[in-house]
This record gives sequence, C-alpha cells and structure tokens, in this order.
Amino acid sequence: MSTRIAFLKGHGTENDFVIVPDPDNAVDLPPAAVAALCDRRAGIGGDGLLHVVRSAAHPEAKDMADRAEWFMDYRNGDGSVAEMCGNGVRVFARYLQHAGLVAEGDLAVATRGGVKRVHLAKNGDVTVGMGRALLPTADVTVSVGGRSWPARNVNMGNPHAVAFVDDLAHAGDLNAPPPVAPASAYPDGVNVEFVVDRGPRHVALRVHERGSGETRSCGTGACAVAVAAARRDGADPTATGTPATYTVDVPGGRLVITELPDGEIEMTGPAVIVATGEIESEWLETVSR
Repeated sequence: MSTRIAFLKGHGTENDFVIVPDPDNAVDLPPAAVAALCDRRAGIGGDGLLHVVRSAAHPEAKDMADRAEWFMDYRNGDGSVAEMCGNGVRVFARYLQHAGLVAEGDLAVATRGGVKRVHLAKNGDVTVGMGRALLPTADVTVSVGGRSWPARNVNMGNPHAVAFVDDLAHAGDLNAPPPVAPASAYPDGVNVEFVVDRGPRHVALRVHERGSGETRSCGTGACAVAVAAARRDGADPTATGTPATYTVDVPGGRLVITELPDGEIEMTGPAVIVATGEIESEWLETVSR
C-alpha cells in the first residue's frame, strides 16, 4: 500500500516554495526528488524547497540546536543545496506558526548561513535578521548581449552581483545565468540582480537566482541591492550610526530593507501559506532514482 508524505505550498512576494515538514529528518530528498517536486508541470512547482527539520536531528544543524529548535534545510529548484534564502526564512517561519509550533513574536531559525532572528508581527508581516553583508573588493562585470555593467560584489551568506541599469528590460532573459567576469569571483555560481531607481531610497529589481533561474523575488538579493544602493548613495550606517532603509520592489511585491548601525540587515515582507496536500511516496521514490 502506498504511503503519503505531507507537504504545503507557500510564497513570500511570489518567491514560492514546496514545504516538507520532517521533524525527525526521516524523508530522503535527493536532488532529483527536489527537482521533480519543484517542477511546475510534472510536480508541485516552486522556486525551491523548504525541508523543515529539528536542528538536533540534522547533522548540519546539530551545533545550532541550543540556539534554534528548527533548521531550514533549503534546496534550490534544481535540487542543489543553498546556504540561505531570505524569502524562504519568512515562509518557513509562517509555516511554523501555521502548524502551531510557534506563536507571534520572536523566534530563531537555523540555516546553513547561521542562526537567523525572526519576528512574526500581528499584521502578518515577517521580519528577518539577515546578518551583515560582506563586500568583497574585487571588480566584477555583468554582461547581457552587447551591454555590460560594473557590478557590486555583495555576500549575504550567499553570493550576489548587483548591477545598476537604466531599464530592467536590459536584463533580457534571466532564466539562464548572465555572464559574470571574472568567473573566479564566484567559483560556486552567483545570484545576479539588475536594479533601477524608482525614487529616493526606492529601487526595483529583476533577479537570476543561482539554481532556479529568474524568480519573482529574492530576499537575500533585495538585501544585497539595498546595501549596494546605500554605498552608491554614500550611506554607510556602520560609519554614520544612522540606519539606512530602502524600499525594494520585486516582480512579486515589495520588501523593506533596513541596515542598522551595527551592520545587521533586517528584511520585512509578507509570507503566505496557500495550500496543503500529500505526496505519493511511490512517485517520490520513482523520481528519486
């Protein structure tokens, strides 16, 4: 007799995820299975997968179990493992609340990018402490067709190349990764953001997410863009002691990013659970081969 595995579907500013609750880390999710689940025609469909595991039950998170009960074992849509996903953390926290595992207020979530502070607000927004940005000094260039732009190298626990352009259409088709030079700056691939100004401390972006193609939103990308825009605009909260807040429009909605004087970056935005269901374990075993 076939058994079934519970799943949910959720999104944060239309960056959507398959959610697999698995507190004891008992569900085998090889890359092929994740890619099949994220397939929008033959599977459930999603930009990525949130594997919900107790930190104490996962070998990569055991050392964080004393600080965060839950580990976000995040996978890209192609099945590859990723360090962090900002929109994913918000949806992960919303799932924990939906399941009655946490209440409104503060909690901690373990990720491969470290333990993240999360606040579930009464109005439905979720704020995530995304950590500090690292700004490697190497010069980077992003190209599309016959155009190229200098890009800011920003690391938010995962790598980003942020290019300011005159028109978001200049990004072209972002399902394939835009060429970035030198390749040695990103040996494991890179998320690429194309950014235009909308007003004072207000920008909009399109993004190619490493392992997923163009997505409707990228939380770490929005943070990287806000930091890059602040430095371009001459703002550095760690030097001035004054927070810098940017509104970042993504194709799927709007995020508000604040860089604090201690360097911590906070991201605020919505997170929604839209469906629940069951996966046929026989199908999952077949696509895992």
